[in-house]
Amino acid sequence: MEVFTEYLATLEQPLQRVRVEEVLAWVASKFPNLEPKVAWNQPMFIDHGTFIIGFSAAKQHMAIAPEIAGINRFSDEIVKAGYDHTKQLVRIKWEQAVDYSLLEDMIAFNMMDKADCSTFWRK
Repeated sequence: MEVFTEYLATLEQPLQRVRVEEVLAWVASKFPNLEPKVAWNQPMFIDHGTFIIGFSAAKQHMAIAPEIAGINRFSDEIVKAGYDHTKQLVRIKWEQAVDYSLLEDMIAFNMMDKADCSTFWRK
């Protein structure tokens, strides 16, 4: 997880830093075959050169970006978990618990759906 050290150091709020670090460590542990990377100033995980999921921190929330296909596939579950979302990302307020089951499902879906993808982003 050293790849994320510099990014995590930019998070000034200790609780936010701890939360993001916890989520990134969980992804790395649960999906050890994914490659951790920082690009566009965001921690992300890739598989065979294709984007799987990305994360970012904002003042009010942590954002999770599973691409539009991931949002579309899990829109109902995202709402049931109590999270707000846009076409591109899910917003988890800092005081909300992370639904790791939903996160696992989104990552597994992207890995399966992009198994034959040869580009970084979906076309």
